[in-house]
Amino acid sequence: MTNTAEESEERIARLEEHVAHQAQTIEELSDQLSEQWKQVSNLQNKYEQLVQRLLAFEEQSHDAPADTRPPHY
Repeated sequence: MTNTAEESEERIARLEEHVAHQAQTIEELSDQLSEQWKQVSNLQNKYEQLVQRLLAFEEQSHDAPADTRPPHY
């Protein structure tokens, strides 16, 4: 089974096209992954800020005076 030069060139052209398509797909996926990591980092920062606010709120609520009945009871 011998390939002619023309068949070999066609096969190489198809392979090159396939590789170029894969390279483009990899580039797109890499860009999407990078964007998602930025979003994850942003969400982690917001989460940490919320945790700190919650802890500060809990500390303030512990320092609040105990509920007492008003004197007219």
